[in-house]
Amino acid sequence: MDWSHYRFRSIWNVPAPPAEVFAALERAEDYPVWWPQVREVTPVDERSGTARFRSLLPYDLFVTAEERRRDPAAGVLEIAMTGDLEGWARWTVTAVPGGTRALYAQEVVVRKPLMRRLAVPGRPVFLLNHALMMRAGERGLRSHLGRS
Repeated sequence: MDWSHYRFRSIWNVPAPPAEVFAALERAEDYPVWWPQVREVTPVDERSGTARFRSLLPYDLFVTAEERRRDPAAGVLEIAMTGDLEGWARWTVTAVPGGTRALYAQEVVVRKPLMRRLAVPGRPVFLLNHALMMRAGERGLRSHLGRS
């Protein structure tokens, strides 16, 4: 097993229409406004940008993201990532009674040297750190969209 390889899956239930949720998720440059752990997003061009993340642990992760798929009809946003995390992430937005289900799926290999050195003993902490980040993101999006 590669201890630096991660697969994540999070489900956000947002009491807002799917088109509104999709529109918020496709504006990555606005993430720092509503998602506290996304510290900065800088567009490079229409299909790529850089981002800096920091959750509870005292380190920043830097990635370059490139859009792979933007399909409003299917509700899918997908990026490829390089940098401290290498892999992909995908949002799939679907209508559910009362709002929207936003499924976040991610598969990455950590390239940040410190995290690789701490891969085995740090794995439970890294998983918890990610879970807390995702929970805060869901709360932030709900608040950003004016829904609780």
